[in-house]
Amino acid sequence: MEPLYQQTHKQVHEIQSHMGRLETADKQSLHLVENEIQARIDQIFSHLERLEILSSKEPPNKRQNAKLRVDQLKYDVQHLQTALRNFQHRRYAREQQERQREELLSRTFTTNDSDTTIPMDDSLQCNSSLQKIHHDVDELIGGGHSILDQLRAQRLTLKGTQKKILDIANMLGLSNTVMRLIEKRAFQGKYFMIGGMLLTCVVMFLVVQYLTWCGLSETI
Repeated sequence: MEPLYQQTHKQVHEIQSHMGRLETADKQSLHLVENEIQARIDQIFSHLERLEILSSKEPPNKRQNAKLRVDQLKYDVQHLQTALRNFQHRRYAREQQERQREELLSRTFTTNDSDTTIPMDDSLQCNSSLQKIHHDVDELIGGGHSILDQLRAQRLTLKGTQKKILDIANMLGLSNTVMRLIEKRAFQGKYFMIGGMLLTCVVMFLVVQYLTWCGLSETI
């Protein structure tokens, strides 16, 4: 377990140092930096799952300390994942505003009598409505990502709890029937979690459609 733990711990510190590149990278390489950091985070999550299994197999006098070390790594990488997604949301909103500003500045208006003020007012109203929609969608996406992160953390916690229960069951000499009931309950809990994630995605999609429809209605 120790070599894998040291490797994962080192990768966490490397990601922390790479996060600073997000603020200094140019537009051409920014997406590459984001993808590289996300790939490293995904790799660490896979290592954490392996470490949880290995920590459950440690001797009883070392098992609790090993579990605490894995939990600390899990907390650190979840914090890095949230920071990356928050940066991506801010970048997306900034790029949307820049595109809208360029479109508005590149629009040409004629001086035919008093017709100029009408398209200007309509364009400004449309732009304000679109910005409001984008802001609401960004907040919704951010909330959805937070929920998914929490569900993912709960899944890892449930897996750890299951392993602890199985360890305790082995120590107490529970029957195979009780063990199968425990595994069945954990299996059902996994499907409840997946169902909750799917329901959250559906609700997010419906709210985005509703906000987009409301924004277009206000524009019309």
